[in-house]
Amino acid sequence: MTAEPPHHVPARGSTLRDLLAFDDSGTLRLLLAPAGQDVAVRGVVFGDEVGTRSAEGCAVLVVGPPVSCAEAVAAVRGAAARGACAVVLRESQGVLPAPDVLAAAEESGLALLCRAPWADWTDTAALLRSALSYAGTEPSGESPEEPAESEDTVGGLSALASAIAEYTGGAITIEDTRFRVLAHSATGPETDGVRRATILGGRVPERRVAELRRSGILHALWTSRDVIHRPAHGDSPERLVIAVRNGLEVLGSIWVASDGRGLSPHAPDALRRAAEAAAPHLVRHRLRESAAVRRRDHALRGLLYGLGDQRTHAWSLGLSADAPCAVLVAERADGARPSADRTLDVLALQASSYRSTVLVLRERDRLLILLPVGQAQDRDVARLARELDTLAVSLPAGVTVRVGAGPVVASALGAAASYEEAVLVVRVLRERRSRGGTEGEARCATAAEAGPSLDVLRVLDAVRPLWEAGAGPVHDLVRTDLAAGGELVRSLAAYLDASGDVTRAARRLVLHPNTLRYRLRRARERFGVDIDDPDTRLLLTLAVRLTGGSPRP
Repeated sequence: MTAEPPHHVPARGSTLRDLLAFDDSGTLRLLLAPAGQDVAVRGVVFGDEVGTRSAEGCAVLVVGPPVSCAEAVAAVRGAAARGACAVVLRESQGVLPAPDVLAAAEESGLALLCRAPWADWTDTAALLRSALSYAGTEPSGESPEEPAESEDTVGGLSALASAIAEYTGGAITIEDTRFRVLAHSATGPETDGVRRATILGGRVPERRVAELRRSGILHALWTSRDVIHRPAHGDSPERLVIAVRNGLEVLGSIWVASDGRGLSPHAPDALRRAAEAAAPHLVRHRLRESAAVRRRDHALRGLLYGLGDQRTHAWSLGLSADAPCAVLVAERADGARPSADRTLDVLALQASSYRSTVLVLRERDRLLILLPVGQAQDRDVARLARELDTLAVSLPAGVTVRVGAGPVVASALGAAASYEEAVLVVRVLRERRSRGGTEGEARCATAAEAGPSLDVLRVLDAVRPLWEAGAGPVHDLVRTDLAAGGELVRSLAAYLDASGDVTRAARRLVLHPNTLRYRLRRARERFGVDIDDPDTRLLLTLAVRLTGGSPRP
């Protein structure tokens, strides 16, 4: 029996029309919909995930050629073959869609959308997943533009907080991922100091967030789907907490505190149901903030990349021009794995919770973190880098993340310089691993810890054009041997790394010393390369580093 195409099956009321109705920012543009806008959409998946994950009834985000490029035809047909109902391609500024791409979508019956040039894939995926979550909770016949409830999101959350308090027997706060209080239940006379300070201040106090981070509660909160219990301690009463999620995305959390009386034995079950009920409210909150988030990301990107007016960017971000800061870069090494996305999401939450003034820019394969530093400065930067590394290692996804920390600069106006150093530190960590580092080698470092390796990278970047344009015996040897597999180049690299010690170099290459001596003679006899000459050794060392021909154990 042949299964009906997935886009003809109702998916909890979520349709392409619903998703487009939520996009009030103009992130997406519908180019064509051969089956109409009422096709069901079951989920969102990146194109590079479909090899390990079904795309049936999903909108596929194609990170690759834009809609103006005929090469995108293969991606459209591939998505259709895997049962997708829609495909999203990147739009090129001022360039019309390729006719072949439009024809492929028409023939496949896929809805074809394009993503605005100013948006990124992470924001696009978050928008679609949030819209799916909200549309999926709408009662039948209701429009997401006219929700069943007449009150706004905050009002709805306040009523929900009161209802949760009644069922759990505790005092409730509903918070977003930056620990800002979105709603809370009535406060009784027995309210503890932390809850009182949180409600009065509109967010969880910094010292409290730091305590939760050190105790591992935040780690558990961001990675668990169940209720977390925190026993009473000193003046702090018993608490329950659960994350509010939209699929894999964490939207916020619900906290229950014993307010002078014991919690109901049914409180955990009530809290699980409450997290599901709160999700659409927090989705709406997230969507309403999306425009502000894009403006913030634009300013932060300009500050870190050195684009535009730096003072204006700093002012937009609420940063003092004379406040010292540093930039950290967390780069995932397993970019093709879906679990890598989730790992970076958790690290972003952890970085944001480190201090309320921390700013995080999420890019596809990495996080850029601007850290206004305190009195400790360098120790402050190193501490956050270690926390992110420790958290990444502890996550069950098994994704390798490299964290590089730039130096502290005297002003936010110099953040671009710290960012450039942080990127170099990540390159140092990456190249150490590619040159035969061990599994236990450091995955995070500060600019000071990277040491002379940073200057070496700068030298290599400077001489690369000269090497690529040059000619001579060393060039002939390297180019010829790398084309044949690079055996001789790796042997020379091991010999140079061992300071001319044949025995040590042969051990690293797992060769007999006489075999290595033969290869060294072959370099002299065949290519005329005299490795006893200091200038030749220097040029060989640079060539090996530039071409990636370093030895591996």
